[in-house]
Amino acid sequence: MALDGLVIHSIVDELHSKLLGGKIDKVHQPENDEIVLHIRNNKENFKLVLSASASNPRAYLASDYKKENPMQAPMFCMLFRKHVQGGNIVNISQVGFERIIKISVESYDELKEKTTKDIIIEIMGRHSNIILTHSYDNKIVDSAKRIPPSISRVRQLLPGLTYTLPPEQNKLNPLDSISLQDFTNTIKDFQGNIFKSIYSKFLGISPIIAKEICFRAKVNEKFDVNECSLEDLNSIYVEFSNLFKDINSNNYNPCIVIDEDIDKVIDFSCINLSIFSDISFINNNSMSKILEDYYKTKDIKDRIHQRSSDLRKSISIKLDRLYNKLKKQKEELVESENADIYKVEGELITSYIYMIEKGMEIVEVSNFYDPDYKTVTIKLNKNLTPSENAQKLFKKYSKMKTAKIEITHQIKISEEEINYLENILLSIENCENLAELLDIREELGKVGYLKIQNKGNKVNKETKLTTKPNEFISSDGFTILVGKNNKQNDYLTLKVADNNDIWLHTKNIPGSHVIIKCDGKEPSDNTLVEAASLAAYFSKAKMSSKVPVDYTLKKNIKKPNGSKPGMVIYETNSTVYVTPTEELVAKLKVTNSI
Repeated sequence: MALDGLVIHSIVDELHSKLLGGKIDKVHQPENDEIVLHIRNNKENFKLVLSASASNPRAYLASDYKKENPMQAPMFCMLFRKHVQGGNIVNISQVGFERIIKISVESYDELKEKTTKDIIIEIMGRHSNIILTHSYDNKIVDSAKRIPPSISRVRQLLPGLTYTLPPEQNKLNPLDSISLQDFTNTIKDFQGNIFKSIYSKFLGISPIIAKEICFRAKVNEKFDVNECSLEDLNSIYVEFSNLFKDINSNNYNPCIVIDEDIDKVIDFSCINLSIFSDISFINNNSMSKILEDYYKTKDIKDRIHQRSSDLRKSISIKLDRLYNKLKKQKEELVESENADIYKVEGELITSYIYMIEKGMEIVEVSNFYDPDYKTVTIKLNKNLTPSENAQKLFKKYSKMKTAKIEITHQIKISEEEINYLENILLSIENCENLAELLDIREELGKVGYLKIQNKGNKVNKETKLTTKPNEFISSDGFTILVGKNNKQNDYLTLKVADNNDIWLHTKNIPGSHVIIKCDGKEPSDNTLVEAASLAAYFSKAKMSSKVPVDYTLKKNIKKPNGSKPGMVIYETNSTVYVTPTEELVAKLKVTNSI
């Protein structure tokens, strides 16, 4: 899934038809690498989103964009406001067939002279950028990501430097007129699969488009170039030419390909991807709408991943320390199991004290505690008297006996802490928006894992949700609720669930609390299995099979005083073994949560 040259071509065509001549009323910068232009044209308002995100670079017209802007506008945003706010868009173009969009804006400078600035959006993965330049001399005003010589010796992007295009890839532009002979020679110049030769030799073509061309030509995409006959190459050329004839004529068919069984986007493009004819399509006349629908959730997920990296790293470090601590504690516990040996050795020294003299390092005596009276060898400290050696062993026995009780207690504490932090990592993975991530940070602050910045503010002890739990409907019509984090888990178990509702959780595995709302009815075995599958899916055992899931009535659930968020105890439970699947989750999911 990529914004290839074809998608950029269709986006530019859409922007050109809707925004040309429009006035830029407002400029916002909600993210460091994202600019939003509010444009008024033909009595309509548009939001043009320009993103240079390393994971999700894109440019499209947004219809449902709700990111909050910072209280103080960043410097790059202020520069945009100075140079292009109030200006008119005079041209929108694609540079060659590259993934580069150029938007020319005509505005008045501080001397009231009309000037033209170019907004250049380079959509190139982690090298993506948004650059503002003077149109007349290509001097850079500034860029979202400055590239000094220390980062790139080949191409710098700094204020005052002349803007140059990225290095050429030495590929043919498919929009140019290409003869069959030139096409065949170019393809044969490549060693490898036929579809790889297409996207390697021609500009702006992604692997999926290359596969689509082969599919339309009825040629196996995995054929080696040398295995292809002249007839195969001719068929590929015909489909190649027809495709780019449509692109040149601005004939597009924007679509998203979705596997409905798992409710997952497979791919998107500005052309009909007949290679996926066996699964579902969502078509739309607007390429912008396709991009918005695709990137809406993906961008939020990636932003959450970026903003939670420090949190995940901190928790992972704490977990590694706890794993090592638990390992040592278990080793000490095994050692303490041998405490009785020291007691026996002390008593044997006392019994055979007449045989032992100061200065001896070992003594061999018969163990009268052994039914076979086997001979044992006891190590001695030659600097101690026999009586002192015996007392030393008795003290060691007493110390290890006491330690056994304490170590057992400490192991329980370590295991609870590990379970809690593993639950936190799972909650971060389940985050669907930034509000849920903030809930987790707030929780970690309350329990002492993070420093609370605003110590002067009173902490609200009430469990008030900022986001909603996941909601599912079983095949038999029962509502199933699944918590995404500890705050939601406590809320569902302690506030939402009635005494006769069914509560589920993976057995001894970090995971979400799951509630079956019974409303006085008895849920079927099928509903129990579906709810258990959801509990297994939203747990650490998501990718496992035959996952044990405990279930019981909510009235059997207790939350001990002083316990951490999300921690409960229960009894009189039953256990069911299930294998979670994405298909079931997609099938039961309710689009709008409670």
